[in-house]
Amino acid sequence: MEPTANPRERRHRYGMVIDLDRCTGCGACTVACSVENNVPPPPERSTERTGVVWIRVSEAQDPRPAGARSVFVPVPCQQCDDPPCEKVCPQRAVELDPKTGIVAQVAVRCLGCRYCMAACPYHARSFNWFRPEWPDGTAALLNPDVSVRQRGTVEKCSFCAGRLQAAKAKAAAAGSREIDPADYVPACVEACPSRAIVFGDLEDPSSEVARLARESESFRLLPALGTRPKVLYRSVEPWVRASLSQPEVSRG
Repeated sequence: MEPTANPRERRHRYGMVIDLDRCTGCGACTVACSVENNVPPPPERSTERTGVVWIRVSEAQDPRPAGARSVFVPVPCQQCDDPPCEKVCPQRAVELDPKTGIVAQVAVRCLGCRYCMAACPYHARSFNWFRPEWPDGTAALLNPDVSVRQRGTVEKCSFCAGRLQAAKAKAAAAGSREIDPADYVPACVEACPSRAIVFGDLEDPSSEVARLARESESFRLLPALGTRPKVLYRSVEPWVRASLSQPEVSRG
């Protein structure tokens, strides 16, 4: 008889499915993400390449000659199962947590070499070119559960790790080893007015996110790279699925 699995050893694979047919490109996910994770507003001298953004909303155009449609594509860290960023980091500042599947960025270890940025095929990482500053009076409103990253370090989406820790603390206080899924919802999911983002445990076959991930209309960005992202997308339009499986996504 096989030994019974220890509940302490249960593994999760947190991920999300983003419905591109619902996304309106409003940017609410980007704003909510920045507020939740203490991403500072960009200085006036910053550019698209030097500002810090955890979710970049790009635009994909219908490539067909008669096509006049486009879709908005929110691109956070893809939380790869085989993250190339982790392989190149000389400081072990990037870690794939086997218990959650989340690719963590450990800011205190980062030396700013930006190897991870070069390795990421999704351009989902930002470098802190400037010292983080907030308008007068707003620094007091920062989220105390999320540390502020300093100039000279790389950062990215963490699936709102602060919220995961809060959910774990709540579960522990109640004497439970497992969190209530309703207690762990990233800020972007919560803020989306069109409910285009579904989040949950891909290891739970009964979860909505796992069900959506299994459907034929769901796909990954650049699947040929073999990084196996835990962020998936979906669309009923074949051209959307085909276009975003290719190496080029136009920026809006």
